Amino acid sequence: MQDVDYARYDRIRAVTWTGQSLRLIDQRLLPMQQLWTTCSTAAEVAAAIQNLTVRGAPAIGISAAYGVVLAAQAAAGADGVVSAAALAEPIATLAASRPTAVNLFWALARMQRVLGSAASVARLEEEAVAIEREDLAANRHMGQLGASLIAKGSGVLTHCNTGSLATAGFGTALGVIRAAYAEGRVAAVFNTETRPWGQGTRLTAWELLEDGIPAKLIADSAAAHLMKTGQVQWVIVGADRIARNGDTANKIGTYQLAIAARHHGVKFMVVAPSSTVDLSMASGEHIEIELREARELLEAGGQRIAANGVQTWNPVFDVTPGALIDAIITEQGVFKAPFFA
Repeated sequence: MQDVDYARYDRIRAVTWTGQSLRLIDQRLLPMQQLWTTCSTAAEVAAAIQNLTVRGAPAIGISAAYGVVLAAQAAAGADGVVSAAALAEPIATLAASRPTAVNLFWALARMQRVLGSAASVARLEEEAVAIEREDLAANRHMGQLGASLIAKGSGVLTHCNTGSLATAGFGTALGVIRAAYAEGRVAAVFNTETRPWGQGTRLTAWELLEDGIPAKLIADSAAAHLMKTGQVQWVIVGADRIARNGDTANKIGTYQLAIAARHHGVKFMVVAPSSTVDLSMASGEHIEIELREARELLEAGGQRIAANGVQTWNPVFDVTPGALIDAIITEQGVFKAPFFA
């Protein structure tokens, strides 16, 4: 593995802890506006997760951990100690913000283990900082592990946004692409638009542009045709929850990419920290799929584009069977079928 110039390929930070508040770049406004929102309470962090100010499974987990710290700062006594009972309600509010990404619940469970029946605010803050730092280190390691599987001269396709905006930094799937590009392995990068929120158009394309990595944006519906042309050898995606058998919940549209990839002989890679692997779930059959409001499909840029009376169905994740996945990369290594069984 070659060294990666992180100063060049790891410059964006979406989540910033100040010690008294959590600053989040508002990802709903990128790339046209780069505005930050400041969360001073756990409820404000939960709202930012729910309304997609912050998104991406690792970034959600990190934000939730800092949300616990904010709640602890508000509830602590003069001795700087807070009880579990005092944090029960804010933790429940954070847990209810989004249902699919397991990192949210993993981070809250980790904070609760540290909390026990009572803990100091300083100790809780120390744990939240550790969660963030560990994620960054894991992403950099996963990037190099995944890059090692990619032959020189390959074309890659990614879906949604899995970069620094979705994590503590560097990214998961986009981290692999960054590392592979830095090592001279990637000849072409394509990214989907990722309807209906356009994370590929607004976020991934912007991150790649910021890094100076040449890439081409494609319509979601162009992916199978792209694979047929032979320009892509790997599809590389992130994950919001991975079952023991490798079934993977990720942004809606991932499943159809995996089907098209298998048909065209294109390899399919999932990249996510081990906190995304839900060992309590034998398969993806019972992963809860978040349904979001109709407005996201009916409007574009705040303007209605569908006729009045149009009905919608708006799942924002789907589950790709492990049988369609060639490799799952975590910071613990490269996994192939039967994956974590």
